Amino acid sequence: MVTIKTAEQIALMRRAGRVVAEMHEFCIKAAKPGATTQDVDAVAREVLARRNATSNFLNYHGFPAVICTSPNDVIVHGIPSTTVVLEEGDILSIDCGAIIEGWHGDAAITVPIGEIDEESQRLLTVTKACLDDAIAEIVAGNSLGDIGHAVESRALAANFSVVREYVGHGIGTAMHEEPQVPNYGVPGKGMRIRPGHVLAIEPMINAGTQETQVLSDGWTVVTQDGQRSAHFEHSIACTENGPEVLTLPG
Repeated sequence: MVTIKTAEQIALMRRAGRVVAEMHEFCIKAAKPGATTQDVDAVAREVLARRNATSNFLNYHGFPAVICTSPNDVIVHGIPSTTVVLEEGDILSIDCGAIIEGWHGDAAITVPIGEIDEESQRLLTVTKACLDDAIAEIVAGNSLGDIGHAVESRALAANFSVVREYVGHGIGTAMHEEPQVPNYGVPGKGMRIRPGHVLAIEPMINAGTQETQVLSDGWTVVTQDGQRSAHFEHSIACTENGPEVLTLPG
């Protein structure tokens, strides 16, 4: 069942979202050449502790960290590690979540490590634009198909591909709620969006083909062709006045 959130509940989700935004702020600062992905996870843990928030990632189906760190050809669910050292020219997707008083926030960003090549920068720019286009569709009366179509149209026009096995989702008192929100779709098709719906929209865009594979750790999802992937995400509430992004800094 897709739940409708009240204004008071959305306010709590906004608080969780601001913790997520702060996690991103500190993770970006930590994600420098020579740092490990475990170093990035460590600063995220410090933010959660400072804000008296809890992690919705840690121990989720056994996941061992509070963020996902996904470099280069890793699409999503990369596990922070002391042996993964960031290098100049890498890109790194950082997916963060937080819980405040039982309500969840979830957002992701992909950042350059030092100076990156032009094509990697184009991938980041287009994927962020895919998310912005999708957010603009979170208007009462629009459909999930409108959201997915917005993402897919932008990505394909740039000659990139859209990951289809992993999708966005509803969010509230659980990190993953109904509905599933694909990053592809047909305009006007699917569930209609109503005020009070809160959705985590997360385009995952590949430089090469859309095919993916899961590594032997059971978590890490990589591009099958080894080309790079970018991932951007926000948690967004549909309101009477249009979309409100809940995972922005306060």
